[in-house]
Amino acid sequence: MQMDRKRRWVAAAGTAGAVLLVVSGCAQSERGSGGDNGATLNFGQASAPKLFDPFYATDGETFRITEQMFDNLVEFKTGGSEVRPGLATDWQPSDGGKTWSFNLRKNVKFTDGTAMDATAVCKNFERMYNQKGAGTSNAVSQYWNDNFGGFADKKQPSLYAGCEVKSPTRMALKLTKASSKMPDILGLASWAIQSPTAMDKYHANDVKAEGDSFTYPDYATKHPTGTGPFKFSKYDQANGTVELVRNDNYWGEKPKLAKIVFKIYKDTAGTRQALQAGEIDGYDLPQPQDYQSLRDQGNKLLEREPFNIMYLGIDQKNNPKLRDLKVRQAIAYAINRPQLVKSQFPDKAVVAKEMLPPSIAGFNPNVPEYNYDPNKAKQLLKEAGAEGLTVNFYWPSEVTRPYLPSPRDQFTAMKGDLEKAGIKVVEKSEPWNGGYLDDVEGHKPDLFLMGWNGDFNNADNFFSQFFNTPTNRFYAAASPWGASLSERVKQLDATADKAAREQGYKELNGQIQKDYLPAVPIVSAPSYIAVKDNIKGLVPSPLSNEKFELVTKSGS
Repeated sequence: MQMDRKRRWVAAAGTAGAVLLVVSGCAQSERGSGGDNGATLNFGQASAPKLFDPFYATDGETFRITEQMFDNLVEFKTGGSEVRPGLATDWQPSDGGKTWSFNLRKNVKFTDGTAMDATAVCKNFERMYNQKGAGTSNAVSQYWNDNFGGFADKKQPSLYAGCEVKSPTRMALKLTKASSKMPDILGLASWAIQSPTAMDKYHANDVKAEGDSFTYPDYATKHPTGTGPFKFSKYDQANGTVELVRNDNYWGEKPKLAKIVFKIYKDTAGTRQALQAGEIDGYDLPQPQDYQSLRDQGNKLLEREPFNIMYLGIDQKNNPKLRDLKVRQAIAYAINRPQLVKSQFPDKAVVAKEMLPPSIAGFNPNVPEYNYDPNKAKQLLKEAGAEGLTVNFYWPSEVTRPYLPSPRDQFTAMKGDLEKAGIKVVEKSEPWNGGYLDDVEGHKPDLFLMGWNGDFNNADNFFSQFFNTPTNRFYAAASPWGASLSERVKQLDATADKAAREQGYKELNGQIQKDYLPAVPIVSAPSYIAVKDNIKGLVPSPLSNEKFELVTKSGS
């Protein structure tokens, strides 16, 4: 996240009763003039970016790059999850939370010279809403599907009702109903404000389906255009590098770095060795077993607070036996979660009780738990007539996530646990952005490793991702409770009373663990960024959305 600005502000609440957010002073003067040490930051990536259009992105490795190039209407406080001004200086809800009016910063331009004004902002939202064909697929526009719902084709209801230009510096976002996610959701990377000129010129919405995969237009791969502190330079796929250069016309405090080069490594060992060899200045998600050696070599480990959940997903589409609650409970009893967390995660990691981390409002500390008990697992399988159960278990390669530091190791441990309970495992591994995510969204695995790092402090940010139809990745529609679970999630999101909403989430958490169990929650874990000692100004974020504009590199 960007460093705190010298301004006084009052955070707007994420409910219909929010008050006007007030900002004092001028954006440019508050941001300062910045500086230039002419340095290049070389940062290690665990996998290749999916593309550079954040609206179509879904993964942290892609968002880390796009967040350096784009700004949002709102953003999050440095090192925290509280919302604050971005391209909008203040905002006000009305009409029971169904209309949100934003005042915009003046004299801000996209890097192609286009003015960032109310017309440009509304064109962004209309672009999102007017996806067609392949663009409406959950595999392409997942964040919109999960959070706003349908598109202009009216096949599904949408939270979006329109965008109105009131003046060059004032616009209103209209919703079909109130949502607990507003305005925080507008700080997510997917809702970055992009140049309408560049999107039109390079046909941003021209997504095409090719079998089970998709192809994206030149805008998404070669011409991303934002208002952010850095701008796109080039992507050398052969050498696995993405280069960004400083935006000298940035509206805020100018970046200290002249350039950022993201270097892609396909395994954590290679990334660690690159840091040791001086090829890179830092990388995300070092392995727990490497912490001490990295420190001993003079590096710093920047800690993020736990704000995530890793789970063992149980997809009910292809294996009818998995639709039996007793079978899903058997899988939960079979996994030795305490041992897994102790042996493979940082000291501050905790065994997950439910599909929310403890820091999110709505967490219920008293949900039913499934303690490690392989004999209980065998008994439940026998009662369900599922002895000798065989499952296709997928795990991702070429990736590390805050909740999944070493997928192969986490998979191996769980595979062993399942086999001890008499469950046969058929293994399949695919690259994270090379088939794995597509296959999980396409409901091909029976079991899969996945998780969610919170985008902001809101239970719906987790539950809409997990349980809303038609995007429910556990294929709960195969169960009689699937539709009611999705509907309850939507009802809670639209509940304006904060206390009632949080109590509703607590009750739903208990019901999910007791009666539904679509997945086995595994761990909520802190994560770290490893950097050389000469790297200053990088503040770790629990949302994993660090921005690099105020980073400095000495000795360059």
